Amino acid sequence: MFAHGVALTWNEALSGITGSISLAAWIFLLLPQLYENYTNGNAEGISVAFLVIWFIGDVTNLAGALWAGLVPTVVALAVYFCAADAVMLGQVFYYRFANRKQKGLDGADGKTNGHVVDGAPREETPLLADGHATSPKMKRRSFTDVTEENMGLPGSRRRSTASRHSRPTSSGSLEAILEEPTKTRTYLKNTAAVLAILLAGTAGWAIAYKTGAWKPTPAPSKLPEAGGDATPIGALVLGYFSAVCYLGARIPQIIKNQRERSCDGLSLLFFMLSLLGNLTYGMGILFHSVEKQYFLTNLPWLIGSLGTMAEDAVIFLQFHFFGEKRQQEDEALDGEAVE
Repeated sequence: MFAHGVALTWNEALSGITGSISLAAWIFLLLPQLYENYTNGNAEGISVAFLVIWFIGDVTNLAGALWAGLVPTVVALAVYFCAADAVMLGQVFYYRFANRKQKGLDGADGKTNGHVVDGAPREETPLLADGHATSPKMKRRSFTDVTEENMGLPGSRRRSTASRHSRPTSSGSLEAILEEPTKTRTYLKNTAAVLAILLAGTAGWAIAYKTGAWKPTPAPSKLPEAGGDATPIGALVLGYFSAVCYLGARIPQIIKNQRERSCDGLSLLFFMLSLLGNLTYGMGILFHSVEKQYFLTNLPWLIGSLGTMAEDAVIFLQFHFFGEKRQQEDEALDGEAVE
């Protein structure tokens, strides 16, 4: 097939498809983490430093795209990134302010008026366990910790052993199994979401090609010489700076996960979509051309995209090992409860 004299080669088709998949992944990237924060009622799991550095990287990426005069879709996507980052930061700061305010309303004198401190449940939320006084140790618990006092509160991710062993084993057992979040179900749901992004991106490219909205472009070596079209040095500097921000943004999150030995409050799908978006973005560039000048021109964006994949892999390992650690702790508690 030809479009304006340019053949649609396999490389160019793959470049268009992977670019479209990357666009779909970026559009839906922050939604899983926004929903995770909403269901938890807090944003304690995600590092503020991670978001701030990432936001700085997106701002410099937008400035570099405008300065370099990149295609409108790239500029529009950069604007979307900045807007989405602002929404995420706004949500994080809102929950932190709201939860601190709630702690203050619960009483600075250490009295809880019958409600859990630090869990930030609302006033209408009753205690499910009677006759247990709130100790200072309980007050230091985080919102995601599940105890006899707060089990079943909105945002709790794990069932306590007391609730599991005190439930009826006849009519409520099936319901308990269905409600219990498992690692297998989580991975299946996330895998289904990733497959949906892959299908949506591929279908989007096919529709764009058929309607003429997307056209194959010639390789850089086949373009007419244009001495005044070189990327401005300032735009390249901004591109490299944004790449450094993207590479450095995940480091605070990795350190936070390691110190707390927990990934509670983080959305695994968020990082899966990030990995997918970075991978397909880099593939879209490299499928188009691997010529030296073209490669060097896109090097800052390749570093920012492909370089973060190793850090995402570290976070996946943290999800795996810390998840196994929590499961072992729950099994140990189950054994103690049975005894």
